[in-house]
Amino acid sequence: MPSPFPGMNPYLEQPDVWHDFHQRFVPRMGDAIARSIRPNYVTKIDENVYIHELSADQRLLLGRPDVAVLDAGQPATSRVATAGQATLAPVIGRILPSTDRLTESFIEIRDTEYRELITVIELLSPTNKRPGPDRDQYINKRRLLLAGNVNLVEIDLLRGHARMPADGLSDCQYCVIVSRGQRRPEAEMWPIGLRDPLPVIPIPLKPEHADASLDLQSLLHEQYDAAGYTDYIYRGTPRPPLFRTDAEWAQTLL
Repeated sequence: MPSPFPGMNPYLEQPDVWHDFHQRFVPRMGDAIARSIRPNYVTKIDENVYIHELSADQRLLLGRPDVAVLDAGQPATSRVATAGQATLAPVIGRILPSTDRLTESFIEIRDTEYRELITVIELLSPTNKRPGPDRDQYINKRRLLLAGNVNLVEIDLLRGHARMPADGLSDCQYCVIVSRGQRRPEAEMWPIGLRDPLPVIPIPLKPEHADASLDLQSLLHEQYDAAGYTDYIYRGTPRPPLFRTDAEWAQTLL
C-alpha cells in the first residue's frame, strides 16, 4: 500500500520514525541509481559521524544496568567457596558511556576506473539542520564539496529548522538542490509544498555522460509499504505540527 499523501508524508518526520526512514531510504536511492549508471559508475554508501559528549543525566538515560537480586544485608564483597580456596565475589557496578555516536548514511557516486568521487547525495536530517555543532560540521563538509568539482545533490524532506544556505530558493516546506561542479555558483532548485508530489530529480555525473534520474515519490511509496509504516506512525503526530488547514486536509487522507 502506498503512502496516502501525494508527496512527502509528514508523519515520517516524527523523531522516533525519521532515523529509521533515513537509514532505509538512502540505500534504496543508491540501489535505484546504480541500476542506471553501470558500468561506468558505482554507488557507495558512506556515513556522516557525529560524536556528542553526554552530561551526567544523559549518561544515566543511556545506561542499562544489569539487574541483580541480592539478599538484604549481603556485603558488597563476600567470600565464595571454590575448589580448595576462597575468592572474592565481584562487586556489581556500571560502566556508563561518556559519549554518544550517531551515524547517518549518504551516497557517493564514483567512477569504476579510478574510484574518483563524482557526486555526493545527502538526505538531510534534524542533525544537519538543528543549530549547533552538528550543523556546523555538516556545513563545513558542504563547503568543501562546493569548493571543488564534485556534484552535490541535497534532499531536504523535513519542515523543521532552517534550510541550508542557498540564494534564490523561494519559501517552501521541502526542497531539493542540485549543484553541478562545472556550473557553480548556479544551482538547480526544487521548492516543494506539503501537498506537492516529490519530483523526479537529475543525478549529475561526468559532463560527458547524461544525467541519471531519481523518482523520489515512487521510492517513498515503495519504502512506506516495505517498512510497514502504516501500522504505527499515525499513532503519533507530525513534528513540527501542521497548520490547522493542513492538519484538516491530512485527516481527510487518513
